[in-house]
Amino acid sequence: MELEWRDLAFHREIGAVIEALDSAQFWTRLTRALERYVAFDNWVSLCFTRGASPLVCAESPTPDGTVDAMFQDYLAALYQLDPFYIAATEKPASGFVTLADVAPDNFSMTDYYQRYFKKNIVGDEVHFNYMIDARHTLAFSLGATQRYGERDLAVLALCAPWVIALMRQRLPYEVFDASATTPGVTVTETETLARVDVPTYAARFEQVSSASGRAALTAREVEVAMLTLSGFSTRAIAEKLTISFETVRAHKKHIYTKLNVNSQSELFALFYEAGRKGA
Repeated sequence: MELEWRDLAFHREIGAVIEALDSAQFWTRLTRALERYVAFDNWVSLCFTRGASPLVCAESPTPDGTVDAMFQDYLAALYQLDPFYIAATEKPASGFVTLADVAPDNFSMTDYYQRYFKKNIVGDEVHFNYMIDARHTLAFSLGATQRYGERDLAVLALCAPWVIALMRQRLPYEVFDASATTPGVTVTETETLARVDVPTYAARFEQVSSASGRAALTAREVEVAMLTLSGFSTRAIAEKLTISFETVRAHKKHIYTKLNVNSQSELFALFYEAGRKGA
């Protein structure tokens, strides 16, 4: 392999990332190495755990230094509608993941996309995932105001092997900020998070129902409701749950009747408001 002087800055950046493996500057160094070659506007590193809210490693600072309220909404409840979270917890695997890889067929039509994703991420998102074990995935997200082009995705995919390798090496030094759980939890490959696998969205719908005197949803209806809010079409839900198209339609009708809503937007509002109130 022949090295060129143009590669000098890249090798310096990689050296700086490796040097920072055990320091608080690791994620910032990693983003600086990547932004030399691909433009992105925000980033965050998270630990996804099946059935629990994500734990934050580090995130890009806001322009005014204030707390990102929308991101707090994500950590409180909206993560359950995030296609990256759903994919990482249902079929955990290490690798480079694009939005096109995980987004359901009706994702861009959901209230989650319109009210959160477009406002917070804006255009596009990719993840570098390192599967810690069957229940935990370390995820490094890069969000952009514009759609990533073919060149951008190719460059990021080319970088994925060493990015994910560095994430694995970083793990023993990581301290996660769990604002909704226990702060300062350390996770390693030999001592993983002890988290309870609780379908929190079911609890939210149950609380919404009981508080207003509405009938409680069945487990299957909760599943259909969440898949609907996540962006799965009726046909896609039927395929995913291995039930008929008409059965899904019947479930949706029962959901709307029990919760006294007339649209997917009203259903999302119930879920969203319950999440913001810490239900």
